[in-house]
Amino acid sequence: MKVLTIVLTLISACYALAQNSIPQITSDFQNISDRFNQYDVVLEPDKNAAEWWAGAPSVVIDKDGTFWMACRMRSPEAPRGNRGYELRILSSKDGIHFKKEKSILRTDVPIPGFERPALLIDPETGMFKLYACGAFKDGIWSIIKFDDAKDPTQFIPSTARAVISPPEKTWERDITIDGYKDPVIIFADGMYHCYVIGYLRRLERIYHYTSKDGESWSPIGHPNNPVLKLTGWHDFFIRPASVLPLGVGYLFIYEGSNSTWYDPVYNVVTGLGFTFDLNNIQDLTIDSPLVMSTTANKFYTLRYSHWMWVNNELWVYAEAARKNHSHEIRLFRLSVK
Repeated sequence: MKVLTIVLTLISACYALAQNSIPQITSDFQNISDRFNQYDVVLEPDKNAAEWWAGAPSVVIDKDGTFWMACRMRSPEAPRGNRGYELRILSSKDGIHFKKEKSILRTDVPIPGFERPALLIDPETGMFKLYACGAFKDGIWSIIKFDDAKDPTQFIPSTARAVISPPEKTWERDITIDGYKDPVIIFADGMYHCYVIGYLRRLERIYHYTSKDGESWSPIGHPNNPVLKLTGWHDFFIRPASVLPLGVGYLFIYEGSNSTWYDPVYNVVTGLGFTFDLNNIQDLTIDSPLVMSTTANKFYTLRYSHWMWVNNELWVYAEAARKNHSHEIRLFRLSVK
């Protein structure tokens, strides 16, 4: 009986340790993650308290050199999944100091809550495009789009409509995506490419859609085929973060979490992949994440990152966890000289 008690105690201790394990970065990537120690805070949450978040930045630079950022503001004053109360539009002359230009509230659309937005400039018309996501009509998680605008302050909330929604079943036993969220959209090789989180049997994976006009979207291959696997350190979640053109191919920045980490639904950190054709992606950070928040408590979250070239530097805007469990948007400037 004593032996059984000891064995059960050891099993319980090992389980508790696994449930409270933290993300680890291997020595192979440590010299890279060290470059994320310095940053500028570009937007704080509306309250400096737990579960108040400023995050999910999407940034473009217009023809006059003005930086425009769309982001999601979140509070604990609603059920999880519907806590994003505002899409905020901000502008900046230097990409560091932003001022608020417009708010789109969830009640303006209406929608129960927002998650990640995507802001783009149409290369042909010069118009701004704004996408978002949430439990839209009939509570179905979809990618939504607003009418294009000449200026980001002119987006009209009531024009929101679903552009990527779960497919309908052909047969009763079909396994289909239950919902989509968190679009990452770029224009490359004459097409719009959208990477989204899709829920398949309650698991989050990355799916790839393309469009000629940014309005009508089609999946690449079978709608249930993800572009990266749930494996290794990202065996619980894997999500798209950003796509960075390199001239020859693209860096594919993703984020994920591990089933042994503390609260892996929100303890989400960043990894790196590479692709030549924007669909076949090679995982470059197989053994561990690349970067995580340097101001962690229980959460090491560094997610929703947006990577872009600015002059001779690589700029990374990201949502990062603070010690009091609030989140802020940070800018990391990495010299490539």
